[in-house]
Amino acid sequence: MAKTKSPKFTTQFAKKFATQFAIEAPVTLLEGVGSKTAGALAKLNIHTLEDLFFYVPRRYEDRRKLTPLKNLIPGQNFCAIAKVIDCEIIHDRTEAVISDETNEIKIVWFTSKIGEFLSNGMNIALYGQASEFGGRIQVSHPKFEILRKNKSPTLIGNIVPIYSASSDITQNNIIKIINQALDYYSKDCLIEFLPQKILDKYGMMSFHDAIMEMHRPHDNSTFIRARNRLAFDELFLLQCGILLRRNFYLRFAKKSITIKPGKYYEAFQKSLKFEMTNAQKRVIKEIFKDLDNNSSMPMNRLLQGDVGSGKTLVAFSAILAAIDSGVQAAFMAPTEILAGQHFIKLQKSLEPLGLRAELLTGSLKQSEKNKILESLENGEINIIVGTHSIFAERVKFKELGLVIIDEQHRFGVLQRNALTSKGIAPHVLSMTATPIPRTIVMSVYGDLEVSVIDEMPPGRKKIKTISLFPQQFNELKKIIRQEISKNHQIYWVCPTIEEGERGLSAVTSRYDEITKLFPDVKIAMLHGQMSGDEKNNIMKNFSDGKIHMLISTIVIEVGVDVPNATLMIIEDAGQFGLAQLHQLRGRIGRGQAESTCVLLESAATTEEGHERISIMTKTSDGFELSEADLIQRGPGEVCGTHQHGVTDFRIADLVRDVKILKLAKNEANEIITQDPELTSETNLKKELLRRLANTLELAITA
Repeated sequence: MAKTKSPKFTTQFAKKFATQFAIEAPVTLLEGVGSKTAGALAKLNIHTLEDLFFYVPRRYEDRRKLTPLKNLIPGQNFCAIAKVIDCEIIHDRTEAVISDETNEIKIVWFTSKIGEFLSNGMNIALYGQASEFGGRIQVSHPKFEILRKNKSPTLIGNIVPIYSASSDITQNNIIKIINQALDYYSKDCLIEFLPQKILDKYGMMSFHDAIMEMHRPHDNSTFIRARNRLAFDELFLLQCGILLRRNFYLRFAKKSITIKPGKYYEAFQKSLKFEMTNAQKRVIKEIFKDLDNNSSMPMNRLLQGDVGSGKTLVAFSAILAAIDSGVQAAFMAPTEILAGQHFIKLQKSLEPLGLRAELLTGSLKQSEKNKILESLENGEINIIVGTHSIFAERVKFKELGLVIIDEQHRFGVLQRNALTSKGIAPHVLSMTATPIPRTIVMSVYGDLEVSVIDEMPPGRKKIKTISLFPQQFNELKKIIRQEISKNHQIYWVCPTIEEGERGLSAVTSRYDEITKLFPDVKIAMLHGQMSGDEKNNIMKNFSDGKIHMLISTIVIEVGVDVPNATLMIIEDAGQFGLAQLHQLRGRIGRGQAESTCVLLESAATTEEGHERISIMTKTSDGFELSEADLIQRGPGEVCGTHQHGVTDFRIADLVRDVKILKLAKNEANEIITQDPELTSETNLKKELLRRLANTLELAITA
């Protein structure tokens, strides 16, 4: 493509080809952006004009106010206009004395090239940071601009955006490229899509003006208005997308099966040797209300509950109600170990009732799989428990009515769809022991109903959590000896498998060290590079009590229930997120004995890591921890949605923008209720499809 020669031609070019390129045009459309510059921009995740428009400055420098030289304070940034009194090149640096009406100061640039541009008597604009040297104010390597007659300075007098740059492309080049996109393409690309009544209701600035203001702010108040407008856009579009997806399902999905509890559920309840908590009873009622419906919308409910709160018992209740109603159920878990654990518990509950459960995993012999698959398709199996193997095309049901997904955030959207497509609009109950903050639920999981088990079963002892430093290793050895003497079991978690990874503790070296320190203790090592059979055998032996101490990576984060495990040691604990630490801590405290979680700090512990450890020692409330984790790490990492692009907000922040999120949700609900097809809001529909069609699998057309 030929280079554009003038702003006039560029503007005409943009207008002529606006419909062809629009906002998704490649950056190479711009003057001076060849393959090399495009490659440098790509490393900053900038590929299109849209990426440039939404490349948010990491900070701003307010260069509007001039500071007299006599008022300079060491450590503070300043803007000034002054005259060069003296300038000379000394070896590889340039030294100058400048003056205004209030004072004279010395300026140093660590390059001789600057001296080639400056001469005595010149007026210059400066922006830099003052320092103190030899008891006098001095400025090192400031930005400067030679002032010309009848021309305003560009260096000062404005609020200047500062972008994240790299070694491949400078800050100034990024500014020039963004300014070119704004000047010549913004009007053609930044088409308003919000309904006029929303703009009027909240006094929002236009889409075009908000983008311009983000890169060229006039003052703090106008920038905040622009920023909030753009944050609203992202949250509003997501809410619209979720509602459209739900409406489509309501209109075109086949009617779901009505499920009601009967004799099997009643028998199961009578067999329990304990009273369920009030929270469990409340959640079961919520689920049964969804299952016994007259609409075409199947249940799509998320069950949140802390580790050990009794989610599995609730799931079993739903499964028995499904069997009562003559349909099959599928129970999916992320690991073979966890699937096996669920299967054993289910089998104990179902066999006395004359019902059949089977376990389907990848490690089964083909002949065993074939028998299970045939029985499942014939309807002889009431519930199938398994891992990803249930997704296989060969797996067919006679009538699948209920799907239970444990640790749902570990499965992708398409994986879940592959399972639910095996039935006629089956009901879905997703479970997670990772408490998801309410702001995440409101935005990302807006199409789910949410149930929360916020009460622990009686008798469950609180886990004591302490932090120790390397110099307190003797104290740790005493704790280990105490637990071993009581015939209890121990988890020891390291962040890496082998030495050399960022200087962190490793499973292999720690295993060698601990086996020497405790030669009389049966110790095993577990990590992700082992084969599936090896891992399963080790976890089974640990569960059976044949192994006293398990030194592992976080592969045990979601693992088997070992009531005899009473001590969890997490090395380099600051390297883990709060949600991970909470999950790991939840591996212990499952029996009647007192349990302790030891968080080991090290020289590698950062300030943020130390803060996480401190929070863990103060609270065991999963929801409190999840809110803190959201603040520290961001929504995508916390709830496992980042890989799907759902939480890839450029502007919005789910921690600070809760009020904006509520407004966006309300407005989206009103718009979609009044105009389900968005027939009167064509620009909104186009923008929605452009941004979110693939992410949310929207089945609407522009």
